[in-house]
Amino acid sequence: QVQLVESGGSLVQPGGSLRLSCVASGIIFRIDTMGWYRQAPGKERELVADITSGGSTNYVDSVKGRFTISRDNAKNTVYLQMNSLNSEDTAVYYCNAAVLTRDRISGSGRYLEIWGQGTLVTVSS
Repeated sequence: QVQLVESGGSLVQPGGSLRLSCVASGIIFRIDTMGWYRQAPGKERELVADITSGGSTNYVDSVKGRFTISRDNAKNTVYLQMNSLNSEDTAVYYCNAAVLTRDRISGSGRYLEIWGQGTLVTVSS
């Protein structure tokens, strides 16, 4: 069983910063792309940023220049540094990863798309 656990969500004032972390645990042979998604009230979940195992990154236009995604492959961890936060960034942030793990029945490797439980970021004065 593979799990993703996020942390770092909080209430922050406009213009402030937060750093989210997401740790993968379980039987992990390899993690390919890891990403952060968010879902604001009444809106669909959207990709915020993702990063490949080689370090290539991708950002939604609304966070470019403000957010930075990074990862520590040795720790199976992905981070999201968020600066210059505004009210539009208020949302539940979810971690996502494509993980090569061991199939519990066959014992062979299989890829699974894993989601974390989410962490709430509220930007408000």
